[in-house]
Amino acid sequence: MSTTIRVLLADDQALVRGALAALLALESDLEVVAEVGRGDEVVERARESRADVCLLDIEMPGADGITAAAAVRDALPGVRTLIVTTFGRPGYLRRALEGGASGFVVKDTPARQLAEAVRRVHAGLRVVDPSLATESLVDGANPLTEREREVLTVALAGGTVAAIAAVVHLSAGTVRNHLSSAIGKTGTSTRAEAARVAQERGWL
Repeated sequence: MSTTIRVLLADDQALVRGALAALLALESDLEVVAEVGRGDEVVERARESRADVCLLDIEMPGADGITAAAAVRDALPGVRTLIVTTFGRPGYLRRALEGGASGFVVKDTPARQLAEAVRRVHAGLRVVDPSLATESLVDGANPLTEREREVLTVALAGGTVAAIAAVVHLSAGTVRNHLSSAIGKTGTSTRAEAARVAQERGWL
């Protein structure tokens, strides 16, 4: 007797959730048992629905998919998580795997491959988009410290050094130092460029 794999879908776009649910429903051994549109609802719904595998988008309200994957790992250690995202950034891949995700694929993955990824993750294997894995190795680890990431994240919205300092509760001088270091590590010349490059690489 074959075992049915119970799947939770987490994506803030209802159309995407619907499309994924429809694709997975074509597989006789996969059953979508829950759908959520927020990252902070994943653990509770996974527990209620007794999900085996959670398919998580990265950018969601409440908590992003990487944070949700870590929360599932801590609260429900028997449940596997698979990141399925539009944002195929090497930095995201590394952070997701470090956070406890069992796999990372992009949304344009063919339906059959996605279903197979769910099965492999459920079996305790790790599944990673091959091109992203290569990029991740080439790009190396995220060079930014936690504080540099925090400062750059606030810098994305623009604003003065003083404004950034107020948000992160640091002195303006300390913020300047963090920004200067981040600019050097990203090979850019302004804080706006540094923030943009760090975001594109999935470091923020």
